[in-house]
Amino acid sequence: MTVTFNHTIIASKDRDESARFFRELLELPEAPSWGPFVNIQLDDGVLLQFAEPPVEIQMQHYAFLVDDELFARAYQRLCDRDIEHWADPQMRRSGETNTEHGGRGVYFKDPSGHAIELITRPYL
Repeated sequence: MTVTFNHTIIASKDRDESARFFRELLELPEAPSWGPFVNIQLDDGVLLQFAEPPVEIQMQHYAFLVDDELFARAYQRLCDRDIEHWADPQMRRSGETNTEHGGRGVYFKDPSGHAIELITRPYL
């Protein structure tokens, strides 16, 4: 068997709000949820499980590889919703995108404060 990434739990202040944010931004359908998790499933089968832990949430970084067309639509949604975004992970180039690695990229925060990155070309 080869190694593939299957799922991760993303700590959320409001699991429903976080799952909805990602579904709307990345144009993903609802997925079955259970127990303490609200789930979304990416096109490659990876499951993102949003849960509300009883601890202070520490910022994590999540990067999503998307095609050029979805990037354009998602970026427009960020702008339409006045979501602050940056071209760089240091958050110095506000309101911009980047053209690193031969594609486009943008950084922003999700409703729980995690650092999210959308890119159109993989780093490697």
